[in-house]
Amino acid sequence: MKSNKFGFTLSEPRVIDYEANNRQIAEYIFDHEPTFRLCIECGACAATCTAGQFMTFSLRELNVLLKRGENDIPRQRIKNCMFCGKCILVCPRGVNTRGVIFHAREAFRKIEGNERF
Repeated sequence: MKSNKFGFTLSEPRVIDYEANNRQIAEYIFDHEPTFRLCIECGACAATCTAGQFMTFSLRELNVLLKRGENDIPRQRIKNCMFCGKCILVCPRGVNTRGVIFHAREAFRKIEGNERF
């Protein structure tokens, strides 16, 4: 941040460079769980999430970050999902959220093990 003598500061812009981000995980999920494309990130899943009430986990946030190609936070937090299935019951678009989490975990495992998709 730059400060000047006028009493305000300039913030660094938050720009998402989609070309630089790795959308490989999202593409893998799109291929294996087509309902992932239906998600509009409304937050109904996050509102009912059991894991989200007790630890740092938001399926809505993970979906947004995965679609952007920002995989660092999802890689850490995706392990917190308890597969309780409440998110599937409240999703207005019929997204198989458990399938999304399952395939995201599988994709991260394959990347860490240097396996091909």
